[in-house]
Amino acid sequence: MIRSITQQKPEAELDRLLEGLRRVFVIGCGTCTTLTQTGGAPEVAAMKERLSQEGKLITGDLVLAVACDNLTGETLAEYGDQMDQADVLLIMTCAFGVQNIALHSGKLVVPALDTLFIGKETALGEFNEVCTQCGDCILGETGGICPVTACHKGLVNGPCGGTNNGKCEIDPDKDCVWTLIYNRLRDLGRLDAMRKLQRPRNHQAVLNPGKIRISV
Repeated sequence: MIRSITQQKPEAELDRLLEGLRRVFVIGCGTCTTLTQTGGAPEVAAMKERLSQEGKLITGDLVLAVACDNLTGETLAEYGDQMDQADVLLIMTCAFGVQNIALHSGKLVVPALDTLFIGKETALGEFNEVCTQCGDCILGETGGICPVTACHKGLVNGPCGGTNNGKCEIDPDKDCVWTLIYNRLRDLGRLDAMRKLQRPRNHQAVLNPGKIRISV
């Protein structure tokens, strides 16, 4: 299951962002941040308690089913009175959810979380980044394993000199991705693909901000 992976901002940063804003409405999300335990119902309740202890007035709270979908506006409308009483909406969702809520509410918003990456749960409570969304994909040459994301150094032309017995020199508990790529291509009978020199990475493959139009 792919999710936006988040972590809570340091308390000092949140205090700075909320300085001078006394009345707060807290919003969480029932999907990604619930799964990562950064913005589900328990985390929203804990945030309300902390803010109350610091003298903030909580006008209400809400855990959206999905903070980033088109139904967000309809759900927010049901809490209009409580939100109108607030000076700020404190949003415990990914960055996309924060922007979506801001668009539909017209209120001042403050993100309570930092969005780290798009990740996949690989073990209970463990999430690994699976794609940097770089816009310059080489999976066709690497057996479907991404070195840009999975290599600590982002190397696209084979392993560095520090790989040892198939492990990464930066994280000895982590398999060297280029060992995994070699094994995959060997099993597929496509080792010749490793002899192809990859061009330097195009870090501007997608212009910022990204935009694409599809003909319909």
